[in-house]
Formats: sequence, structure tokens, C-alpha cells
Amino acid sequence: MQTKLLAAAMMAAGLALSGCASHRDNAAAGSSRTAGEVTSDAALTAKVKTALASDAGLGTAADVNVQSYRGVVQLNGFVASQDQIARAGEAARKVSGVTSVQNNLRVKPQS
Repeated sequence: MQTKLLAAAMMAAGLALSGCASHRDNAAAGSSRTAGEVTSDAALTAKVKTALASDAGLGTAADVNVQSYRGVVQLNGFVASQDQIARAGEAARKVSGVTSVQNNLRVKPQS
């Protein structure tokens, strides 16, 4: 039990430190974001994922990765059809706070 707790604490510390390092790197590059911007981006990502699942008909949208940065939403991954690609892009554009959408979705290759 203690071993699992120690391992979890070490992983959490490692993640926290890696987050601090990447924040420092972003600040050095002139692209640092405030805590409010990070929170807004996370909320926007959640809203877009919800829209993809409900409005675009992608269900859980498990194969779609959504990233947001200052209102720009990027969609990456695979869906079943060209129609779903178009619907996903349109659903993302309709979300309040989205300024633009980079739709990089592709149709899943048939096996």
C-alpha cells in the first residue's frame, strides 16, 4: 500500500515539475499564458468535445483529439467518414469562444 502511495506521489511530483519546466520554456519563447487563459482554453476544449459528441454525432469522439489555444481549436484524429469531418468542423466553429478551427481529421483507413 505504501509503495503504491509513494509511486503515485512521485508521479505527481514529476508531472508538476514537467509542467513548471514547460511553462518556463513558453515564457522564454514569449508565448506564456496567464492562469485565466489556460483555464479558458481548457473550458473551450471541453465545450468543443461536448459539441463533437452531441452535435456532430461522433458519440464519445474517442478518436478525436481537441486542443485549444487562445480561441484557436485544433482537431486531430480519425473518424468514419468525410461527412463526419465536415460535421465536426462545423460543430467546433459554432462553439462560443472559438475564433478559428484547424480541422486535421482524417477518415479511418478500412482494414
